[in-house]
Amino acid sequence: MTTSKRATRFQATRPDIPAVPLSIPFVEFVTLTAALMALTAMSIDIMLPALPQIASTFGIEKENDRQLVVILYMAGFAVGQLFFGPLSDHFGRKPVLMAGLAIFILGSIGAVVAGSFETLLLARIVQGVGAASPRIIAVAVVRDIYSGRQMARVMSFAMMVFIMIPVFAPSIGQAMVLLSNWHWIFVFLLVMAVIAAIWAGARLPETARPALGVERPMNLLEALKAAVMNAQTLGYGAAGGFMFGCLLAYVASAQQVFVDLFGMGETFPVVFGALASAIALASFANARLVGRLGMRRVSHTALVAFIGVSILMAAAAALGMADFWVFAICVGVTFFLFGLIAPNFNALAMQPQGHNAGMASSVIGSLGTAIAAIAGGIVAGAFDGSVWPIAAGFAVCSVIAGVIVLAIEGPKGLLGRNQPA
Repeated sequence: MTTSKRATRFQATRPDIPAVPLSIPFVEFVTLTAALMALTAMSIDIMLPALPQIASTFGIEKENDRQLVVILYMAGFAVGQLFFGPLSDHFGRKPVLMAGLAIFILGSIGAVVAGSFETLLLARIVQGVGAASPRIIAVAVVRDIYSGRQMARVMSFAMMVFIMIPVFAPSIGQAMVLLSNWHWIFVFLLVMAVIAAIWAGARLPETARPALGVERPMNLLEALKAAVMNAQTLGYGAAGGFMFGCLLAYVASAQQVFVDLFGMGETFPVVFGALASAIALASFANARLVGRLGMRRVSHTALVAFIGVSILMAAAAALGMADFWVFAICVGVTFFLFGLIAPNFNALAMQPQGHNAGMASSVIGSLGTAIAAIAGGIVAGAFDGSVWPIAAGFAVCSVIAGVIVLAIEGPKGLLGRNQPA
């Protein structure tokens, strides 16, 4: 075995050894990356227990209308991702990250002082636009430093921390609603964003090569073409979007399902957190599996299983057999499988874009989020007092994702066959 092959093999088994020097400890880097990514999820999950109180405050009569607090946030998030990646390629990761966090902070202030439901929704859109920056920059920084299975493992570690933070978000939101009112939720998000800005400003390394004077960035048209014309990047970005659509549909409907349908009451945050923790467990498992089995084998196998469980859940719902335990077990299993799919799909989409990480992160993020917002919004908006819309939505979205992966890889490329990763 040559020296270069030994080095490659060593890096593949040691995700803590980056391809370029890392100026902060690996654990801190992963935790900071996860915290930046978690700001988006926290801003969604912490709102769920407060939706009835928000609806009551503003006199919202239609129950499904309160889902706009989640859906419009995601719409702003999708739009914001179009810009922050390309800007970070040209001006550096940190300045663009700080600008996005500033926008998020302004949106949080707007939500705190909102005097109408329309104003609150506008503030949520602004929050979503700002939240796109830490999400996009975190992925771009990881791709700047890592590649291949290394990137998938680092993303798994980050997702494990990323999931554990919002797992507790509904409990935090529930406590604030019980002790005071929903306005304090936005105060909490404001404080969280300020802490993230201070931490990242002081400790996050600048990794964009053009910002370091190492390499000339491509112009916008060149960068966009390099991202959208790559079948692997676009395909796995779209497939990941449909899988994320399952998650968003569940999150937007969770309060209605567990409180209104299953009567969980104040135990809802506990149930929500317990199910969401399955993703964190899967992320830990993925970090250990992907180095040995590869991104494709792990994620493709998990996707096939996800489709199977979703179809079973839809059948149970159609037959009136989807009680609380059937639904909870199916959701828990699909969430575990999602934790094996999401980081690997993201890494596979970013893998060909080492020279174009910012733009690629924006394209993947905005495409995936737009698909998720549309699919998730349709499924959540179809809530009819049963779990059927969610179960059917999981099945349809995962089947579409499977068709996309099949189109990219072909039958011979599935499950990692004839593929290095």
